[in-house]
Amino acid sequence: MKTTETSPAAELGGERPPADAEKTGPAPAAGKSGEGKVLNVFSHGMLILWAFMVVMPLLWAVMTSFKTDREIFSSPWSLPDSLQFGNWTRAWSQAHMSDYFLNTLLVVGGSLLGTMLLGSMAAYVLARFEFPGNRFIYYLFVGGMSFPIILALVPLFYVMNNLGLGNTFHGLIVVYIAYSLPFTVFFLTSFFRSLPTSVAEAAFLDGASHTRTFFQVMLPMAKPGLISVGIFNFLGQWNQYMLPTVLNTEPEKKVLSQGLVQLAVSQGYKGDWSGLFAGLVMAMLPVLAAYIVFQRQVVAGLTAGALK
Repeated sequence: MKTTETSPAAELGGERPPADAEKTGPAPAAGKSGEGKVLNVFSHGMLILWAFMVVMPLLWAVMTSFKTDREIFSSPWSLPDSLQFGNWTRAWSQAHMSDYFLNTLLVVGGSLLGTMLLGSMAAYVLARFEFPGNRFIYYLFVGGMSFPIILALVPLFYVMNNLGLGNTFHGLIVVYIAYSLPFTVFFLTSFFRSLPTSVAEAAFLDGASHTRTFFQVMLPMAKPGLISVGIFNFLGQWNQYMLPTVLNTEPEKKVLSQGLVQLAVSQGYKGDWSGLFAGLVMAMLPVLAAYIVFQRQVVAGLTAGALK
């Protein structure tokens, strides 16, 4: 009698799968791949459209600043026949843009330094220490972000005049700091909470004080967040118009935003439009340069709290 060998699958009543099926896995879904490509093309198209809408007005303003007044009205979309560098010289000297620029540097530099110092210290305490009223103070800063500054202009004007701070650079610096602190504290509090506590504890064990730990250990670790919130504060303070218009009325102490408005108003029907565009580009370049230089740090600071 002959005997035959049967496979385990045959003994169980099953069928042996083909050899090709054992080697190959499930086929990729063609529908999902196609949808991913369509979504990728759509997202890239929207980014290109958004970049075009942002970059083109900037390039047009720069191009117009090198044209003559006749070229601005006769051919606004064409390139200038020759670069008129005199527009920049005229705006810098005759339109007093140099004075406005220096005043803005003084005010924004002082207010940015004070905002970052006070904001980082307050955020560090609120993020790292537990004490009665901690959450109340934190939500007080958060509530300050939602308070419309226009409602405080009239009482702020009288308070500043009664304190002798009206029409002064240091008075404007104090107001800028108070205006920027809520967002700074809100942003940096979340950032300090994401930093590891083991480093600060090691510094305390080595005998470092709270002040030394903050300035030599925690602040360097929070550099991406400091740069990010610093750029946002710089943008807001550099372009601020409402506060200096109410609190700073002396012509020789006006900032850049006030100077641009005064230059535009004084145009009349025979204005220096080429000089106005040159002054506009002068006011725009520092902000654009700051963002280009620190763009990597800004992105790193914004995503640091989301990545572990």
